Amino acid sequence: MDKFEIIKTPDEVNSRIQEMGAEITKAFDSVPLTMIVVMNGGLFFAAKLAETIKLYDFYMDSIAAGSYNHDISTGIVELRSTLKLDPKGRNILIVDEVLDSGRTLKAIRENLLEMGALSVKTAVLVEKKLSRPDGIEHADWVGFFMDDRYLIGCGMDSEEKYRHYPGIAVLK
Repeated sequence: MDKFEIIKTPDEVNSRIQEMGAEITKAFDSVPLTMIVVMNGGLFFAAKLAETIKLYDFYMDSIAAGSYNHDISTGIVELRSTLKLDPKGRNILIVDEVLDSGRTLKAIRENLLEMGALSVKTAVLVEKKLSRPDGIEHADWVGFFMDDRYLIGCGMDSEEKYRHYPGIAVLK
């Protein structure tokens, strides 16, 4: 791992995900919840988070969306897939690995509300400390607040590599 500067160890990440799962479980208590994972980045975080959510009425779906091309944001959010579950009348939790500009989460949230979702909340592993004039300002649940650096691990990638690293790091 000498090509990386480790920001959060796998143990630190797993511990915080456990705490987030308990917070989300408490918030939704006896209310049905549908987790929608933003692919591909949200996959690793969502899988770990789902294991910690202790709700009986719990559903999962996914959507492909993004605005990055070769590690650079295009500024245009593209929804690349459709949902299997109809969001109408559901309490939705959108799960993604990182909140950068906030445009992707905003576009997905607006789309779900237009489709009749009852409520839409967000959970991210990392929320970067920066201004988001065109996106959602903050996620409802955040694992870690971090400076605006290009992060890898826990689903965050560099040209589709390094997503599998279980901690959070920066390429050197």
